[in-house]
Amino acid sequence: MSASYDSLPPDLPVPEDDGAADHLSGTVLPPLPLAVAGGGRFDLREAATIGTLVAFVYPRTGAPGQPLVPGWDDIPGARGCTPQNCAFRDRHFALAGLGAIVVGISAMDPAEQKAFAEREQLPYPLLNDGPLQLRDELGLPTFDVHGTTLYRRLTFVARAGRIEKVFYPVFPPDRNAAEVEAWLRAAST
Repeated sequence: MSASYDSLPPDLPVPEDDGAADHLSGTVLPPLPLAVAGGGRFDLREAATIGTLVAFVYPRTGAPGQPLVPGWDDIPGARGCTPQNCAFRDRHFALAGLGAIVVGISAMDPAEQKAFAEREQLPYPLLNDGPLQLRDELGLPTFDVHGTTLYRRLTFVARAGRIEKVFYPVFPPDRNAAEVEAWLRAAST
């Protein structure tokens, strides 16, 4: 499979819906400020109380010149974090026009998140949940790879402090931002 982190090989395994996110619709977000890559804190519930929060949760992004984690392409749903982030970047104006506050969430190293956000010129914050608080508070699904626990890819939309819509599993990840935009447009009519 391709070693490039910014594209999707054509033969990736498709993740199956294992029901690990079925419980999330209707869940109230906990008051849980997460660290923003590059500094500061961001409270998901507060954001979802003042507007429409679109939070996409992803395992980890790649970095130029760094090899992918061995076996990464064989894990259904693992590959595609950079294309997903870039799709949300490219649709950010349209999503903001629909009232969305977009954030990306990962348990990856905060310094790597900050470098990635700068490199890809992301207009939204990347939040760090290295302690996996959202797994513990909300039951977000995770997987283990080489001794590291990472989030499985999912996206949720929350309003009035409560999750309204969950996209899980997300595949292909580079189309997720368009799916969210379409859902927001339909929900606003």
